Amino acid sequence: MTDSTQQLEPMPADWRRALAVVAHPDDLEYGCSAAVAAWTDEGREVTYLLATRGEAGIDTIDPATAAPLREREQRASAAVVGVSEVVFLDHQDGVIEEGIALRRDIAAAIRRYRPELVITLNHRDTWGGRAWNTPDHRAVGRATLDAAGDAGNRWIFPELAEQGLQPWDGVRWVAVAGTTTPTHAVDATAGLERSVQSLLEHRSYIEVLTDEDPEAYCRSFLTDHAQQTAARFGGRPAVPFEVFGR
Repeated sequence: MTDSTQQLEPMPADWRRALAVVAHPDDLEYGCSAAVAAWTDEGREVTYLLATRGEAGIDTIDPATAAPLREREQRASAAVVGVSEVVFLDHQDGVIEEGIALRRDIAAAIRRYRPELVITLNHRDTWGGRAWNTPDHRAVGRATLDAAGDAGNRWIFPELAEQGLQPWDGVRWVAVAGTTTPTHAVDATAGLERSVQSLLEHRSYIEVLTDEDPEAYCRSFLTDHAQQTAARFGGRPAVPFEVFGR
Protein backbone atom coordinates (compact mmCIF):
# COMPACT_ATOMS: atom_id res chain seq x y z
CA MET A 1 0.00 0.00 0.00
CA THR A 2 1.30 3.45 -0.93
CA ASP A 3 2.07 5.80 1.97
CA SER A 4 -0.31 8.72 1.41
CA THR A 5 1.85 10.97 3.62
CA GLN A 6 5.17 10.34 1.88
CA GLN A 7 6.55 13.46 0.26
CA LEU A 8 6.60 13.52 -3.54
CA GLU A 9 9.83 14.18 -5.39
CA PRO A 10 10.18 17.07 -7.85
CA MET A 11 9.87 15.97 -11.45
CA PRO A 12 13.13 15.43 -13.35
CA ALA A 13 14.26 18.71 -14.89
CA ASP A 14 17.05 17.67 -17.26
CA TRP A 15 14.97 17.40 -20.42
CA ARG A 16 14.02 19.68 -23.29
CA ARG A 17 11.21 17.93 -25.23
CA ALA A 18 8.03 16.22 -24.02
CA LEU A 19 5.25 14.37 -25.83
CA ALA A 20 1.89 14.12 -24.07
CA VAL A 21 -0.23 11.20 -25.31
CA VAL A 22 -3.89 10.87 -24.31
CA ALA A 23 -7.16 9.54 -25.67
CA HIS A 24 -9.44 12.59 -25.82
CA PRO A 25 -9.66 16.38 -25.90
CA ASP A 26 -9.74 17.61 -22.26
CA ASP A 27 -7.78 14.62 -20.85
CA LEU A 28 -4.69 16.76 -20.31
CA GLU A 29 -6.65 19.72 -18.99
CA TYR A 30 -8.12 17.77 -16.07
CA GLY A 31 -5.12 18.27 -13.82
CA CYS A 32 -2.00 18.20 -16.01
CA SER A 33 -1.97 21.52 -17.85
CA ALA A 34 -0.69 23.57 -14.90
CA ALA A 35 2.51 21.53 -15.16
CA VAL A 36 2.60 22.04 -18.92
CA ALA A 37 2.30 25.82 -18.44
CA ALA A 38 5.26 25.77 -16.04
CA TRP A 39 7.33 23.75 -18.48
CA THR A 40 6.65 25.94 -21.50
CA ASP A 41 7.45 29.00 -19.36
CA GLU A 42 10.90 27.45 -18.91
CA GLY A 43 11.35 27.16 -22.66
CA ARG A 44 10.67 23.43 -22.93
CA GLU A 45 8.90 22.00 -25.99
CA VAL A 46 5.66 20.11 -25.37
CA THR A 47 3.64 18.42 -28.12
CA TYR A 48 0.14 16.97 -27.64
CA LEU A 49 -0.84 13.70 -29.32
CA LEU A 50 -4.50 12.68 -29.10
CA ALA A 51 -5.75 9.29 -30.20
CA THR A 52 -9.25 10.61 -30.99
CA ARG A 53 -11.10 13.87 -31.54
CA GLY A 54 -13.54 13.07 -28.71
CA GLU A 55 -16.39 12.77 -31.18
CA ALA A 56 -18.45 10.38 -29.02
CA GLY A 57 -18.13 12.44 -25.84
CA ILE A 58 -21.22 14.66 -26.04
CA ASP A 59 -24.57 12.90 -26.14
CA THR A 60 -26.42 15.89 -27.61
CA ILE A 61 -23.98 16.51 -30.49
CA ASP A 62 -23.62 14.18 -33.46
CA PRO A 63 -20.04 12.81 -33.80
CA ALA A 64 -19.59 14.38 -37.24
CA THR A 65 -20.26 17.79 -35.70
CA ALA A 66 -18.52 17.13 -32.40
CA ALA A 67 -15.18 16.07 -33.90
CA PRO A 68 -14.18 19.39 -35.53
CA LEU A 69 -15.69 21.34 -32.62
CA ARG A 70 -13.68 19.47 -30.02
CA GLU A 71 -10.54 19.67 -32.15
CA ARG A 72 -10.86 23.46 -32.27
CA GLU A 73 -11.41 23.60 -28.53
CA GLN A 74 -8.36 21.40 -27.90
CA ARG A 75 -6.10 23.56 -30.04
CA ALA A 76 -7.32 26.70 -28.24
CA SER A 77 -6.88 24.97 -24.90
CA ALA A 78 -3.31 23.93 -25.71
CA ALA A 79 -2.40 27.45 -26.82
CA VAL A 80 -3.35 28.83 -23.39
CA VAL A 81 -0.51 26.84 -21.81
CA GLY A 82 2.03 27.47 -24.55
CA VAL A 83 1.56 24.36 -26.71
CA SER A 84 1.37 25.04 -30.44
CA GLU A 85 1.56 21.53 -31.90
CA VAL A 86 -1.50 19.31 -31.39
CA VAL A 87 -1.71 16.08 -33.42
CA PHE A 88 -4.72 13.76 -33.80
CA LEU A 89 -4.43 10.08 -34.72
CA ASP A 90 -8.08 9.51 -35.70
CA HIS A 91 -8.73 6.34 -33.75
CA GLN A 92 -12.43 5.95 -32.99
CA ASP A 93 -13.59 7.56 -29.77
CA GLY A 94 -14.98 5.14 -27.21
CA VAL A 95 -13.70 1.98 -28.88
CA ILE A 96 -9.94 2.52 -29.12
CA GLU A 97 -8.31 -0.87 -29.54
CA GLU A 98 -5.26 -1.58 -27.43
CA GLY A 99 -2.91 -3.39 -29.74
CA ILE A 100 -0.23 -3.24 -32.39
CA ALA A 101 -1.76 -0.47 -34.52
CA LEU A 102 -2.05 1.90 -31.58
CA ARG A 103 1.46 1.10 -30.35
CA ARG A 104 2.82 1.72 -33.84
CA ASP A 105 1.11 5.09 -34.13
CA ILE A 106 2.46 6.25 -30.77
CA ALA A 107 5.94 4.85 -31.43
CA ALA A 108 5.95 6.72 -34.75
CA ALA A 109 5.16 9.98 -32.95
CA ILE A 110 7.89 9.35 -30.39
CA ARG A 111 10.37 8.80 -33.22
CA ARG A 112 9.17 11.96 -34.95
CA TYR A 113 9.25 14.31 -31.93
CA ARG A 114 12.11 12.66 -30.01
CA PRO A 115 11.01 13.47 -26.47
CA GLU A 116 13.00 12.72 -23.36
CA LEU A 117 9.77 12.82 -21.32
CA VAL A 118 6.52 11.15 -22.36
CA ILE A 119 3.30 11.95 -20.49
CA THR A 120 0.09 9.95 -20.46
CA LEU A 121 -3.04 9.40 -18.36
CA ASN A 122 -3.97 6.71 -15.84
CA HIS A 123 -3.72 3.33 -17.55
CA ARG A 124 -5.08 1.25 -14.69
CA ASP A 125 -8.52 -0.31 -14.30
CA THR A 126 -9.75 2.24 -11.75
CA TRP A 127 -9.19 5.80 -10.55
CA GLY A 128 -8.79 4.28 -7.10
CA GLY A 129 -11.29 2.15 -5.22
CA ARG A 130 -14.37 1.41 -7.31
CA ALA A 131 -14.19 4.37 -9.69
CA TRP A 132 -13.82 2.44 -12.97
CA ASN A 133 -11.57 3.89 -15.64
CA THR A 134 -12.64 4.03 -19.29
CA PRO A 135 -11.41 1.57 -21.95
CA ASP A 136 -9.91 4.42 -24.01
CA HIS A 137 -7.80 5.72 -21.12
CA ARG A 138 -6.58 2.24 -20.27
CA ALA A 139 -5.73 1.41 -23.87
CA VAL A 140 -3.86 4.61 -24.65
CA GLY A 141 -2.02 4.69 -21.33
CA ARG A 142 -0.77 1.12 -21.65
CA ALA A 143 0.12 1.52 -25.32
CA THR A 144 2.11 4.66 -24.50
CA LEU A 145 4.13 2.89 -21.83
CA ASP A 146 4.87 0.12 -24.32
CA ALA A 147 5.58 2.45 -27.25
CA ALA A 148 8.27 4.29 -25.29
CA GLY A 149 10.31 1.12 -25.63
CA ASP A 150 9.10 0.23 -29.11
CA ALA A 151 10.35 3.56 -30.44
CA GLY A 152 13.95 2.70 -29.67
CA ASN A 153 14.00 -0.82 -31.12
CA ARG A 154 14.83 -0.90 -34.82
CA TRP A 155 13.39 -4.41 -35.17
CA ILE A 156 9.95 -3.42 -33.87
CA PHE A 157 7.94 -1.62 -36.57
CA PRO A 158 10.85 -1.57 -39.06
CA GLU A 159 8.47 -0.01 -41.59
CA LEU A 160 8.75 3.24 -39.63
CA ALA A 161 12.44 3.52 -40.52
CA GLU A 162 11.51 2.98 -44.15
CA GLN A 163 9.24 6.01 -43.77
CA GLY A 164 12.16 8.07 -42.47
CA LEU A 165 11.38 7.67 -38.75
CA GLN A 166 14.61 6.35 -37.30
CA PRO A 167 14.64 4.67 -33.86
CA TRP A 168 14.61 7.01 -30.86
CA ASP A 169 15.86 5.46 -27.63
CA GLY A 170 15.99 8.79 -25.84
CA VAL A 171 12.81 8.49 -23.74
CA ARG A 172 14.05 8.61 -20.15
CA TRP A 173 10.76 8.80 -18.29
CA VAL A 174 7.05 8.15 -18.79
CA ALA A 175 4.98 10.25 -16.39
CA VAL A 176 1.41 9.14 -15.70
CA ALA A 177 -1.11 11.79 -14.66
CA GLY A 178 -4.34 10.99 -12.84
CA THR A 179 -2.74 8.18 -10.86
CA THR A 180 -3.61 7.20 -7.31
CA THR A 181 0.01 6.18 -6.66
CA PRO A 182 2.07 9.29 -7.55
CA THR A 183 5.82 9.48 -6.99
CA HIS A 184 6.62 13.00 -8.21
CA ALA A 185 4.96 16.40 -8.58
CA VAL A 186 5.24 19.78 -10.30
CA ASP A 187 4.55 23.05 -8.48
CA ALA A 188 1.22 24.32 -9.86
CA THR A 189 1.44 27.84 -8.44
CA ALA A 190 2.54 29.63 -11.61
CA GLY A 191 0.40 27.61 -14.01
CA LEU A 192 -2.80 27.10 -12.05
CA GLU A 193 -4.72 30.08 -13.40
CA ARG A 194 -3.80 29.22 -16.99
CA SER A 195 -4.84 25.61 -16.36
CA VAL A 196 -8.29 26.87 -15.36
CA GLN A 197 -8.56 28.92 -18.54
CA SER A 198 -7.23 25.98 -20.57
CA LEU A 199 -9.90 23.61 -19.23
CA LEU A 200 -12.54 26.28 -19.76
CA GLU A 201 -11.79 26.24 -23.50
CA HIS A 202 -13.59 22.85 -23.59
CA ARG A 203 -16.84 24.69 -23.01
CA SER A 204 -19.04 22.53 -25.26
CA TYR A 205 -18.12 19.48 -23.19
CA ILE A 206 -18.22 21.16 -19.79
CA GLU A 207 -21.63 22.72 -20.35
CA VAL A 208 -23.24 19.28 -20.70
CA LEU A 209 -21.13 17.78 -17.91
CA THR A 210 -22.24 20.08 -15.10
CA ASP A 211 -25.00 22.50 -14.16
CA GLU A 212 -22.46 24.73 -12.40
CA ASP A 213 -21.09 27.90 -13.91
CA PRO A 214 -18.34 26.54 -16.21
CA GLU A 215 -15.60 28.78 -14.83
CA ALA A 216 -16.54 28.06 -11.23
CA TYR A 217 -16.54 24.34 -12.02
CA CYS A 218 -13.09 24.43 -13.66
CA ARG A 219 -11.57 26.56 -10.93
CA SER A 220 -12.96 24.44 -8.10
CA PHE A 221 -11.96 21.13 -9.70
CA LEU A 222 -8.37 22.09 -10.50
CA THR A 223 -7.73 24.11 -7.34
CA ASP A 224 -9.06 21.35 -5.09
CA HIS A 225 -6.89 18.72 -6.76
CA ALA A 226 -3.77 20.89 -6.59
CA GLN A 227 -4.38 21.65 -2.93
CA GLN A 228 -4.93 17.97 -2.12
CA THR A 229 -1.40 17.30 -3.37
CA ALA A 230 0.11 20.19 -1.39
CA ALA A 231 0.39 18.16 1.82
CA ARG A 232 2.80 15.83 0.04
CA PHE A 233 4.78 18.56 -1.74
CA GLY A 234 5.98 20.94 0.92
CA GLY A 235 2.65 22.73 1.22
CA ARG A 236 2.71 23.91 -2.40
CA PRO A 237 -0.24 23.25 -4.73
CA ALA A 238 0.99 20.69 -7.21
CA VAL A 239 0.27 18.36 -10.11
CA PRO A 240 1.13 14.75 -9.19
CA PHE A 241 2.61 12.14 -11.54
CA GLU A 242 3.68 8.52 -11.29
CA VAL A 243 7.06 8.39 -13.02
CA PHE A 244 8.39 5.27 -14.71
CA GLY A 245 12.09 5.49 -15.49
CA ARG A 246 13.63 3.95 -18.59
